[in-house]
Amino acid sequence: MKIIKKFFLKSIQIYQVGISPWIGNNCRYVPTCSDYMIQSMKKFNIFRSIFMGLKRIIKCNPWGDSGFDPPKI
Repeated sequence: MKIIKKFFLKSIQIYQVGISPWIGNNCRYVPTCSDYMIQSMKKFNIFRSIFMGLKRIIKCNPWGDSGFDPPKI
């Protein structure tokens, strides 16, 4: 499991450094969705983290909410 978690963390970090600057700062939430995934992976197991991250990305739409939304139980 640790190898899979490290793979996801590195993938997110590559996204943050390589892709995110080209897209621009369009995030509606604090922390950003990628930071949210990293924080949730440090707190929870891999399956719950992926579920929480996907749920967060789905919430991020024009009719969705915005503001401070840390990973929580």
